[in-house]
Amino acid sequence: MAHLITDECIACGACADTCPVGAISLGENGIYVINDECVDCGACEDGCPVAAIKAE
Repeated sequence: MAHLITDECIACGACADTCPVGAISLGENGIYVINDECVDCGACEDGCPVAAIKAE
């Protein structure tokens, strides 16, 4: 299962702060993106204050 950061992202950085492997960074479009280093632990989904991260 992969995770995706949706357009609801408010670019607060909470997801990046909770990612244990550093797989989340600020993308060109101003929202955060999850890269291939993701281990699908779900910490980002739990840490997002606006529920902008979904499991695919």
